Amino acid sequence: MELTEKGLAKSAEWESKDYQLPRYDRKAMIETTKANPSWIHFGAGNIFRAFQANLAQELLNTGASDQGLIVAEGFDAEIIEKMYRPHDNYSILVTLKADGGVDKTVVGSIAESCILESSNQAEYKRLREIFSKDSLQMVTFTITEKGYSLVDGKGDLLPAVADDYQAGPGAPESYMGKVASLLYARYQSGARPIAMVSTDNCSHNGDKLYEAISAFAREWTKNGRAETGFYDYVNDKSKVSFPWSMIDKITPRPDASVEEILRKDDLSGLDPVVTGKNTWVAPFVNAEETQYLVIEDSFPNGRPALEKAGVIFTDRETVDKVEKMKVCTCLNPLHTALAVYGCLLGYQKISEEMKDPQLKAMVEIIGYKEGLPVVVDPGVLDPREFIDTVLKVRIPNPFMPDTPQRIATDTSQKLAIRFGETIKRYLADPSLDVADLKLIPLVFAGWLRYLMALDDEGRAFEPSPDPLLASASEYVKDIRLGDKDAASRVAPLLTNEQIFGLDLSEIGMDKTVISYFEELIAGPGAVRATLKKYTA
Repeated sequence: MELTEKGLAKSAEWESKDYQLPRYDRKAMIETTKANPSWIHFGAGNIFRAFQANLAQELLNTGASDQGLIVAEGFDAEIIEKMYRPHDNYSILVTLKADGGVDKTVVGSIAESCILESSNQAEYKRLREIFSKDSLQMVTFTITEKGYSLVDGKGDLLPAVADDYQAGPGAPESYMGKVASLLYARYQSGARPIAMVSTDNCSHNGDKLYEAISAFAREWTKNGRAETGFYDYVNDKSKVSFPWSMIDKITPRPDASVEEILRKDDLSGLDPVVTGKNTWVAPFVNAEETQYLVIEDSFPNGRPALEKAGVIFTDRETVDKVEKMKVCTCLNPLHTALAVYGCLLGYQKISEEMKDPQLKAMVEIIGYKEGLPVVVDPGVLDPREFIDTVLKVRIPNPFMPDTPQRIATDTSQKLAIRFGETIKRYLADPSLDVADLKLIPLVFAGWLRYLMALDDEGRAFEPSPDPLLASASEYVKDIRLGDKDAASRVAPLLTNEQIFGLDLSEIGMDKTVISYFEELIAGPGAVRATLKKYTA
């Protein structure tokens, strides 16, 4: 079997092997979408193929829409050239279910794939045409949080951005400059309304997109590179909106075990491609079954009926509550706790950790006992049900090839929001006592132990990438298992508000963290012994 238009013409063979095929006239969909597109998405990676593209397919399958969507890739053109187009823009979504089953779906909703490259005249001309269409209702993004940044780690303007500010919208080099120039083309074609919707997994994502686009509009109009009205257009919410959203779906890198399932179906052309930018892509994606997408309902030119595919549309305040519920309590802190201790205990899969009685108890206490009392119920999703799904269905799913090592990436950037916000809520509530928090400080102590880059048996491991890894590790570099005088060396780190969200010494939590840390470094096996002690 071949994942192409020609190969899928043999539909009976695919269906005999339990593949769910598109249930619409794809040729007609492509013609309709290209002629009058309503939705274009930037970022052709795995989350898009597993989530947004499949949402469009659900609408097509049920007759709720006759439109697919267009995808554009601006970071790595080879994804389009070597994966999308050779497969006629089809992909396979393998849904990994907690009961051990898999659903195999051929996703054909992508009508056209484009390359966001201003030096490629044909590609860029087509994107300008798309942005000039009256029919275009929304532009969505999954380009990661750093994709919206205009500055480097030191806060200095990126060279490409600085050049684009001066050169104007003709042929920008930076990602956000290119997007802004396409929006300028829409402005020039009649200042048509549009929703610019970030669906990246970061707080207040719509603001990050707005800040980047408005910066270009401001600089270009100031420098005389764009008409003065362009800045007003970007800042007119009746013309251009930047809704907030909360997205949640675990989509790990395509896994070898999933590839083997597809090979047994005699599916050819499965070999992955590693691009020149070291992007690893395959003709399939694997993802969990559970998914959430909550979007602020602000669409000045209308929108597809995505609520019919399970998307929740609501107001900005509710999106903020949902995001805080997930990031500060119901998912992300539990993931981070498992990541830190999973690395220390030598686990290679997050799902295996949920079979460990101490680790399971740890995240249950953090979620239900310490976090849930201070969660604001957003109304559209129930916090307890959300945690139930996380701890009973999502994380224990043995078919999700996610690792503690991956999730431990950038831990120093995560602790403040994932745990610090809960601590602040305890401090703000006179009916609660921050001293009652026992397991959150244990996560902090576990991270200090993790910085030593030694597992519970004293074997060295490679910590995951983290921008503060080198500087934070300085505090533990001379500490050895069995040392008795570690407190004075790690205490200064615990005052770092950037890492923990607040100065732990000011609230007395530093003493608890140091006490735990001293137990964790008592010797080989001390991590396990400490977990047993405090999760009993």
